[in-house]
Amino acid sequence: MSPSLSSLQFKFLHLSPNLASPHFQPPLPPHQPIDFGRRTKLELRASSSSSSSSSSASKPPPQRPKKRRSASDADRGIDPTGFLTKLGISHKGFAQFLRERHKALKDLKDEIFNRHLNLKEMASGFEILGMHRHVEHRVDYMEWAPGARYCALVGDFNGWSPTENCAREGHVGHDDYGYWFIILEDKLREGEKPDELYFQQYNYIDDYDKGDSGLTIEEIFRKANDEYWEPGEDRFVKNRYELPAKLYEQLFGPNGPQSIEELGEIPDAETRYRAFKEEHKDDPPGSRPPFDVIDNGKNYDIYNIAGDPVTYEKFKAKKPPIAYWLETRKGRKAWLKKYAPGIPHGSKYRVYFNTPSGPLERVPAWATYVQPDAEGKQAFAIHWEPPPECAYKWKNPSPKVPVSLRIYECHVGISGSEAKVSSFNEFTEKVLPHIKDAGYNAIQLIGVVEHKDYYTVGYRVTNFYAVSSRFGTPDDFKHLVDEAHGLGLLVFLDIVHSYSAADEMVGLSLFDGSNDCYFHTGKRGQHKYWGTRMFRYGDPDVLHFLLSNLNWWVVEYHVDGFHFHSLSSMMYTHNGFASFTGDFEEYCNQYVDRDALMYLILANEILHALHPNIVTIAEDATSYPGLCEPTSQGGLGFDYHVNLAVSEMWLSLLEKNPDQEWSMSKIVSTFIGNRHYADKMLIYAENHNQSISGGQSFAEILFGKISEHSSGSRDLLLRGCSLHKMIRLITFTLCGHAFLNFMGNEFGHPERVEFPMPSNNFSYSLAKRRWDLLGNGVYQNLFSFDKDMMKLDENERVLSRGFPNIHHVNDSSMVISFIRGPLLFVFNFHPTASYERYVIGVEEAGEYQAILNTDEKDYGGQGLIEESQYLRRTISRRADGLRNCLEVPVPSRTAQVYKLKRILRI
Repeated sequence: MSPSLSSLQFKFLHLSPNLASPHFQPPLPPHQPIDFGRRTKLELRASSSSSSSSSSASKPPPQRPKKRRSASDADRGIDPTGFLTKLGISHKGFAQFLRERHKALKDLKDEIFNRHLNLKEMASGFEILGMHRHVEHRVDYMEWAPGARYCALVGDFNGWSPTENCAREGHVGHDDYGYWFIILEDKLREGEKPDELYFQQYNYIDDYDKGDSGLTIEEIFRKANDEYWEPGEDRFVKNRYELPAKLYEQLFGPNGPQSIEELGEIPDAETRYRAFKEEHKDDPPGSRPPFDVIDNGKNYDIYNIAGDPVTYEKFKAKKPPIAYWLETRKGRKAWLKKYAPGIPHGSKYRVYFNTPSGPLERVPAWATYVQPDAEGKQAFAIHWEPPPECAYKWKNPSPKVPVSLRIYECHVGISGSEAKVSSFNEFTEKVLPHIKDAGYNAIQLIGVVEHKDYYTVGYRVTNFYAVSSRFGTPDDFKHLVDEAHGLGLLVFLDIVHSYSAADEMVGLSLFDGSNDCYFHTGKRGQHKYWGTRMFRYGDPDVLHFLLSNLNWWVVEYHVDGFHFHSLSSMMYTHNGFASFTGDFEEYCNQYVDRDALMYLILANEILHALHPNIVTIAEDATSYPGLCEPTSQGGLGFDYHVNLAVSEMWLSLLEKNPDQEWSMSKIVSTFIGNRHYADKMLIYAENHNQSISGGQSFAEILFGKISEHSSGSRDLLLRGCSLHKMIRLITFTLCGHAFLNFMGNEFGHPERVEFPMPSNNFSYSLAKRRWDLLGNGVYQNLFSFDKDMMKLDENERVLSRGFPNIHHVNDSSMVISFIRGPLLFVFNFHPTASYERYVIGVEEAGEYQAILNTDEKDYGGQGLIEESQYLRRTISRRADGLRNCLEVPVPSRTAQVYKLKRILRI
């Protein structure tokens, strides 16, 4: 069974192979019939001939018929090098690379459309692959394993038998593309009889007892005969085997021909048709109109059909007997009474292959719930099919995407205060309210997708369609997402499609016994440094798997966006481990993986077409050109890109440079290195990379093991607290429309994160968060500041403002000042020098009110600026190239935010 034979009959999404971006079909006008199939060339010729003849009867033929030309890319607004023109970039090599990539993408879409109706179906493989309940008292299983010779399902439901539920190559269960199909029939209970109707359907999910009318099949047909059918019309409905049985008897029965010679020559279709009419000329009339074909020996006579007008109109007036068909459907109660599920909910299973290398057992690639065994060495897929009355029911819609994102990055397992693996339910109950109270409007979850080893943080994914069973069930994760939506929080998923775990027993490596099923062979199939496997992004079946995976998380779990992890690993054959100077030649040379780029384009096109409110974030350390440009203009189509340089800069300054040697010019240039995409930038001071597995959080670097009670420690504590607030504030406000913070860093979490592993004797002591510190001293002060920083954006829309005017950068005084919207920001990074009346230029003359001051005592500061000094009036004197200036107090290691309260007209 080919994956292109999808059960999706309604084509909501249509993409022409020549289009670069998807579009939806307009709704059909009322009463217009919907054609669900592809029209043949003969039908197209006939329809065009018919339409042309009818139009010629009403209108004179045009004097000069114009030849219609197909719409070009330019006509559709597609320019493969459009963003280069917009940015004024002239690099012939890179422009040629973009054109070649665009042509290759069109060829790839042509190949996709040979097997799929459209890109929506291409990205909906989860609807037919894996394990699915069928309405005909069975479960269908489909898997892609082109290298296998035999496929079977083994599990506790069939005693782990490799022969009971199988499909063999060359039979119905295997197609030319390597997709295996297995049917698990529900088991008839003792004392029950098989269904009387062929293809008896059951209503499993919606209104699970609906359809049990209590009527027998005989009563339903008797009712249909009395109210709908005419005599003889339902003959073949009740006796479905009559016609094939007669044909079989004639051809292969004991009285039929025993050899080809006895079979003789089969008459042509016309002769057989006339013989059939002669044989049935005395049959009683039914309600079907007596059609006949008029044949005058002309080629087009096949379209000339004559019939009795009275019976034809009578037939047309009839409505389909849907009501009677619905009465034949049975509800869940009837199914449970009659059948036992072929594979019960909660059953453990694996897929068994016979390959040229021998028999293999694997966890199915499309499994939605996976658990390791008691020893943690082998994994099993778990059949997740809870009864409808127990299945999770969604309550809250997804929030609208805000103009500025304040993202709280989380890891569920380490989110508790106890030394253990925390669960989805514990996170929902305890952490989500804290995130809402802290003022964030989105969460980003890492490590949610199933992975083999806990200490890998979730970046060596083994099962791409399964939530990690360490944290709970699929329904538990749905509850988490639903409650987050109820609190107004978007939910983003850290998705790892840039590589995969190399484990064979639980992952995709050597899945069907071959080394090139999902991944490249040889060196290209291995990550240069991480020992992971690299996908074959140019293979349509691998694309089917990965694109469907993105759509799956949105459809099944209602996630609102994706953070694409480590794109440089996939976009270059050297996995991004090379020096980059910014020369465009580095982005189009022989080390660039064009297939990976085309996958990212398809991913963004499909996600944004199917889910218009989706958010996609690119994490790329190489600053690949066009990351956030529209795909129609040669870009990759992401909504945001991550600025990795800022966090690395702060870490380098804290670890290697004395405070007095910090360069203000370097700090600012790192922020605004790519101002073309400042409005698409996601920025952070520190994320999980700074504190997980060997690293240190900024708070651990700044505070160390100091005590609040000794005099020397108080000085260090004041320094750490001051720099922690200033680093976060300037990172939050200087650039970008999105900000990210890792769980716990908002209050200066003093400990790093270390997952249990052999090096620490599998200890959970550091795999947790110290929420108990929130109510104490400096941690409470830092959290109060972070909350007010989030409120600053909520009230003043800082992140959604345009690029700031950075008008004052002084390396001697170590002062940075910039204007963003109506707000003036002043930072003094000098470790000792304080300025009583520091001159800062402003454009608008008026009164400026300090609305945020990092030195307030509530934030752990000294309170050196008195409240009477918070209101400052401009002086009519040019400074920093601006018409007016302010004289503001700026103590050392402090920052202030001023807002223009009243404009003075001179």
